Amino acid sequence: MFPNSFEYIAPTTLTETIELLQRHGYDAKVLAGGQSLLPMMKLRVAAPPILIDINGIDELKGWREENGFLRIGALVRHSELEHADELRARYPLLAETAVWIADPLVRNLGTVCGSLAHADPASDWGAAMLALHAQVEAIGPGGKRQIPIDDFFVDTFTPALEETEIATAVLIPTPAGRTAGRYLKIERKAGDFAIAGLAIHVSIASDGTVAEAGFGICACGPIPLRGKRAEEYLLGKKLTPETIEAVSRLVPEDADPTDDLRGSAEYKRDVLRVFAKRGLSDIAKELQGEVVLR
Repeated sequence: MFPNSFEYIAPTTLTETIELLQRHGYDAKVLAGGQSLLPMMKLRVAAPPILIDINGIDELKGWREENGFLRIGALVRHSELEHADELRARYPLLAETAVWIADPLVRNLGTVCGSLAHADPASDWGAAMLALHAQVEAIGPGGKRQIPIDDFFVDTFTPALEETEIATAVLIPTPAGRTAGRYLKIERKAGDFAIAGLAIHVSIASDGTVAEAGFGICACGPIPLRGKRAEEYLLGKKLTPETIEAVSRLVPEDADPTDDLRGSAEYKRDVLRVFAKRGLSDIAKELQGEVVLR
């Protein structure tokens, strides 16, 4: 199908973008990668009268480390993080997650911030950013604010952005100590949405205990969810087989899956348990200097 007719506007500054959002309100939608918005428009699930294309705003491109955070701009594509070798040592979960997103066409066009703003319960980046304890930077008429990722997903397809705000970046705390990450996902076919997905982030201190822990769950609730019980249990402990076993049983306790055509709630919880054990076992070997065959 073809989308309804719409007005196309391409601002070149954030100031101009905010003014357009103020002027047009709910009628306007922001276009970055368009990999969620455009298919919805073609199916006429969404029919915005005005599209504001932000791809010409240079300050939204690229990433940099500053003030204890990695700042990823709103126009950074999935594929950029997939191939960013300079980020793999300190932020390994980024490439681990990016490679699982849809297919190369989507990864080359879609943006990380756009995916977060879409607020899909099955969001790969939603799970990853929860595990990384990220924040979303937003700018509107009232200025700039930072939204903790736990507060960003209000409901299904509902982010904590006002009509006149735009997500300008995602901020990831720079990890302390040696770091490893895994993103595990089961899907019906390659490139599909997750039946269940789990993002894991771990940093260890000099004594071998866990200094930072993050677990993000997707496709098992109305929004991406944090594995809070598992995080709290893991902090300060070493990644022994006994600890890994205990944590793997805690991860599903924070999930809220439902029975559907993709699987039962019980099945999805067990997938999360298996993913947690598998991911943490790999991470333990990696941080101990062993070669992990994958």
